[in-house]
Amino acid sequence: MRNTLTSHPATLALAVFLLASAGLWTYSSATHAQDSAKSPRPALTVQTAPPQRTAMAQRLAANGNVAAWQEASIGAESNGLRLTEVRVNVGDSVKAGQVLATFAAEMVQADVAQARASLLEAKAHAAEAASNAERARTLQASGALSAQQIEQYTTAAQAAQARVEAAQALLQAQQLRLQHTQVRAPDHGVISARSATVGAVVGAGTELFRMVRKGRLEWRAEVTATELGRLRPGTAAQVTAASGASVQGQLRMVAPTVDPQTRNALVYVDLPAHPDLRAGMFARGEFLLGQSDALTVPQEALVVREGFTYLFVLGADQRVQRLKVQPGRRAGERVEILSGLDAGAPVVVRGAGFLNDGDLVRVASGPEKSEDKPAAAPVNQAQPAIK
Repeated sequence: MRNTLTSHPATLALAVFLLASAGLWTYSSATHAQDSAKSPRPALTVQTAPPQRTAMAQRLAANGNVAAWQEASIGAESNGLRLTEVRVNVGDSVKAGQVLATFAAEMVQADVAQARASLLEAKAHAAEAASNAERARTLQASGALSAQQIEQYTTAAQAAQARVEAAQALLQAQQLRLQHTQVRAPDHGVISARSATVGAVVGAGTELFRMVRKGRLEWRAEVTATELGRLRPGTAAQVTAASGASVQGQLRMVAPTVDPQTRNALVYVDLPAHPDLRAGMFARGEFLLGQSDALTVPQEALVVREGFTYLFVLGADQRVQRLKVQPGRRAGERVEILSGLDAGAPVVVRGAGFLNDGDLVRVASGPEKSEDKPAAAPVNQAQPAIK
């Protein structure tokens, strides 16, 4: 072997070169691995956006009940009569003066006829007394009758006329009783309750029907005493029924008092006619109080953890800082931030849900677009950084 290596110097030189190259490669690889271990890698690739000033609607949420604007109680005005017919039922729309029910009128008609006869008799007696008084006055100058007799005839004529008026009043009362045998609607509206039963004999004042006047409903919302000053008559309100139907109402009146137990006050909102609205149902709504300027961020940037809302703000060292914020109103995909955020801080939007406080991130240059996907498609998942 010794003779072979010494006899071939080129072979010896090649072996030395290969050993040196292998050592240099091993040293370079170790140095590169050490440098890679020292330099931290980004946790995620994120997108940021600055907060924006946005005009947002001011709304005041409230809850309450739907009730009739006014209810009318329709009762019997005749006493001791039998109900013979009921013409309407619950839910029927009626007009002012429409006949709702009728009572048996035979007895009342007989009383009317008797009163009319009494009136005719009183008128006959009154005519006779008036004629006697007139003849007595013509004989006053002749002295055939004394002044006392003439006065008696005159007084008798006046008394007879008074009995005519009394009989006339009695006839009018009986005719009014006859009219009351027909129960009529006092106003336009919708029948909301019915207790009238055919064949029943009811007394005067017994309620037969209950009616929602003019079919008008209102929303009686409860607001706190601190919020009461923000509401004025004429304020628009968006009311949502239990079925999900939404109607536009208008504040008509604010209650003059506040409940001393709950410290809440009632406000009355006029509602338009709607098939999904019924008196007595619960409804929620919002009062539209105008617009105001607000600091907003995309809804995707909000992170909710342990019952609190956070935002991640990008620092100069490409590390994120977690901020506890207080969200407010929402308008589409934008959310108002009431406190906890600087207006100039870049907020992490895409990938915020996967970050922790102090993470190193890489900021993407812009939203990714692909020919296979629409450019406006929202991105809701974070992408890991390329290592």
